[in-house]
Amino acid sequence: MLFPTPDSRLPTPGRSLSRSLTAVVLSAVLTCPRSLSAQAGEELRVTRPFGTLREQAEVQQRWLARRMETVLPALMRQYGVDMWVIPMREYNEDPVFSSLVSPETFAARRRTIYVFFDKCAGARADSAASAPGRARRADGSPAGAGGAAAGGACIAKIALGGSSQGGVYEAVRSTKAVAAPAAGSRSQDRTAELWGDQQWQVLKDVVAKRNPKVIAIDVSRTFAFADGLSAGEYEGMREALGPEWTRRFKPAEGLAVDFIATRLTEEEATYRRMTELVWDIIGTAFSNRVITPGVTRTDDVVWWMRQRVNDLGLGSWFQPSVSVQRRGVTAEQLGQNPVIQKGDVLHCDFGLVAMRLNTDTQHMGYVLKDGESDAPAGLKKALANSNRLQDIVMGEIRPGRSGNEILRASLAKMKGEGIDGTVYTHPIGVHGHGAGPLIGLWDYQEGVPGRGDHKVIPNMWFSIELQATTPVPEWGGQRVRSAQEEDMIVGTDGVPRWALKRQTEFHLVRTAAERSQE
Repeated sequence: MLFPTPDSRLPTPGRSLSRSLTAVVLSAVLTCPRSLSAQAGEELRVTRPFGTLREQAEVQQRWLARRMETVLPALMRQYGVDMWVIPMREYNEDPVFSSLVSPETFAARRRTIYVFFDKCAGARADSAASAPGRARRADGSPAGAGGAAAGGACIAKIALGGSSQGGVYEAVRSTKAVAAPAAGSRSQDRTAELWGDQQWQVLKDVVAKRNPKVIAIDVSRTFAFADGLSAGEYEGMREALGPEWTRRFKPAEGLAVDFIATRLTEEEATYRRMTELVWDIIGTAFSNRVITPGVTRTDDVVWWMRQRVNDLGLGSWFQPSVSVQRRGVTAEQLGQNPVIQKGDVLHCDFGLVAMRLNTDTQHMGYVLKDGESDAPAGLKKALANSNRLQDIVMGEIRPGRSGNEILRASLAKMKGEGIDGTVYTHPIGVHGHGAGPLIGLWDYQEGVPGRGDHKVIPNMWFSIELQATTPVPEWGGQRVRSAQEEDMIVGTDGVPRWALKRQTEFHLVRTAAERSQE
């Protein structure tokens, strides 16, 4: 059977429409991952790996409600905050926005001000003062006080502008009467939306009524995720609230970072399916279903991967990359978009987005030469060295340790074992380069002040990103870089584990003859 090269799938002026469509259909059949195609029977086609958008939204809405009932109360108490105020305007949203809203909301509404208030903070403080020796939970609440459910009930969630986000918030509107609801609105309210300076006055009333001791705001010089309060919104809020309340402002810092970073156990099954899909796409990309040695260029593979994600109805948060290492040839000699040849070592950096979650994966491949059935032993040793570095970093990650502490301990063990490598691991979740502690940067192996000082918490996810460089005897001692990246989960129990698994063998691009025998 003739397998089309990447270029042969693209229509040209001289190619008939029917022939182009045939090539596209044939390509879709050939490149669909086997583990996913089983879900669609013999048609070898997957169109909705995570269900319809409506089905996805129903799951995401449950996640939102769950986070508000469990994650938010515990973090507000941990950071000593009884009110958190988050103002923003349309298209200038706070980074925490996507963690606060339903899957049906894509932007702030005009101006939206989210207010969270812990109604039980005063009672807990009084209880602690009257009974200092009483047993307490990890979130600071007295033992026997009702746990997560009670914590969720203690938090008032108010939206000054915008909707209730599926019933999660108390949505406050203006008292101004209107003749009819807004066109296209689900609400039947015959009152106007809050607008302009009126919102700040309503906020002042909300604050005064509740009399918080500490008001957290999203201002930070260290964390972008905690620095979402714009200068204009800060000025408007400060002028409206006056010195009585602004003196109670406190940078949210860790509250915002950890709220974004904390994942639910309910999300893990979806993330595992996402990672399976990533493996399937890379496995197909690094095979002769996509690569014809001597013909296919690295950019052909890049765009095949990008198109595959799009065809599955999913998103990308960065452009994939594919690179080559070749015996006796420098990176400068290879250039930016080389033709892939037999004997090449391949590397990809690839991620996808589904249900507001992101993946980030780097794998290694090898293009078999004639007569080969596996990669040379020296290349396998290079991969084994980066695997060992993965083990070291995974073993150092645990709640309560900062990113810089983990980096120092990992590099010390790495050097002690004679591995030449670097570690540049980052959190992941609703952002690809997510909220939480950085564990090195590729060009700052001495540590990352500020962002590397934040601590790991349970239910935080990371991309274990690193590289080990190893001389390969079969390549005349040429140094080969094995760069790997695999997503992992720090569980509720604090124990790190892979979201799916990690690569321990090269993806192999086989010859056409071997392929025809499979």
